Amino acid sequence: MTRKSDHAPAISSLAAGWSAVCPRCGQGKLFDGFLALQKKCEACGLDYGFADTADGPAVFVMLVVGFIVVGGALAVEILYQPPYWLHGALWLPLALILSLLMLRPLKAWMMAQQYRHKAEEGRRARD
Repeated sequence: MTRKSDHAPAISSLAAGWSAVCPRCGQGKLFDGFLALQKKCEACGLDYGFADTADGPAVFVMLVVGFIVVGGALAVEILYQPPYWLHGALWLPLALILSLLMLRPLKAWMMAQQYRHKAEEGRRARD
């Protein structure tokens, strides 16, 4: 799982995340499906085995989407007091759409941040 880091990334981690491209060259696709990472970059050959975002993107998505949806629902309830079925019709689809729109770019951004900062799994030091 070694990676070449002999040159600086050609693209910022934010741009790589938004575009879902390789964090080193900015050319190859990052994903093989909706959230499944490819094994390596098709352009520069960077092995994506170092990337493990785990639950990080989902946590940030839950925090942001929860803030927007709960805040919006409270504001609408206080101002207009609509029936509960209308709340469900408004906020459930919004929560689903926002979550799906944010998850992929956030996962790509966190993976690009791991590459940029050379983050790896912790290892025990041997004596």
